[in-house]
Amino acid sequence: MSDIETLKAAVKKLNAQATQLKIDLHDLSEDLPIGWEKIPEVAEKTFAAYQQLTETRKLLAAAGG
Repeated sequence: MSDIETLKAAVKKLNAQATQLKIDLHDLSEDLPIGWEKIPEVAEKTFAAYQQLTETRKLLAAAGG
């Protein structure tokens, strides 16, 4: 598997994870005030996922993908 294919697969996987975390954060907000104590944890995971996704997309673009 080429570097570009590997990066494309990573972007696809990270995008799915980030999207699920975004949904989790949205669902958490809809249930407020129930579960409010989970907000920092879910928000931190969501932030980290989108940060990693952005960096991987940059690597893919730099690789010509």
